[in-house]
Amino acid sequence: MSKLTKNQKLVSEKIEAGKAYTLKEAAELVKEVTFTKFDASVDIDVRLGVDPRKANQMVRGTVSLPHGTGKQVRVLVLCTADAEAGAKEAGADYVGLDEYIEKIKGGWTDVDVIITQPAIMGKIGALGRVLGPRGLMPNPKSGTVTPDVAKAVKEVKQGKIDFKVDKGGIVHTSIGKVSFNATQIQENAKAFVDMLLKLKPTTAKGTYLKSVYLSSTMSPGIKVDTKSISE
Repeated sequence: MSKLTKNQKLVSEKIEAGKAYTLKEAAELVKEVTFTKFDASVDIDVRLGVDPRKANQMVRGTVSLPHGTGKQVRVLVLCTADAEAGAKEAGADYVGLDEYIEKIKGGWTDVDVIITQPAIMGKIGALGRVLGPRGLMPNPKSGTVTPDVAKAVKEVKQGKIDFKVDKGGIVHTSIGKVSFNATQIQENAKAFVDMLLKLKPTTAKGTYLKSVYLSSTMSPGIKVDTKSISE
């Protein structure tokens, strides 16, 4: 058996194998067991009792995290000329149309979110091959295809995230940084799980919240007692 590093030993002493912690304890622990020199992301993984292969059990939505994600989100707005000023004022990093469509066709995707208007979607359809695999394709369900692009920019900049259950029934997302205090991590995690509960498909059978884990970029997962989240 390979020897544990000093940090791994500290982690193994702090996290009890198999123990489910309250959300408050897990939010404190994730900070204690992260030793990265950079400001690591705090991630949440929720296993849901759904079958994502069935269209009526697809869990997808958006949530505004009360304390944001701690990340600088680069936003591109593809819009008509009359909406450009509003989008820029709202904080969009890039605003335009045809020149950015050409750039994307050439392989440029140096952004985190793309927001557009319904009238423009016809032009953007051709970019699906580039944007689809990178998760950048605008979508009405995630609020990134909207007549009010300025409002959408503000929401994204303030910490609105979109999420989708994967093939294994797991929803994974970042809910902050280890530099956040434990209360901020706890409140962001609760806001995310509360939204998942609201989106529970009526056809889902049995236990819906099967498991919840908190982790940071380099830490092991910390099991969260699902009952503690609603407390």
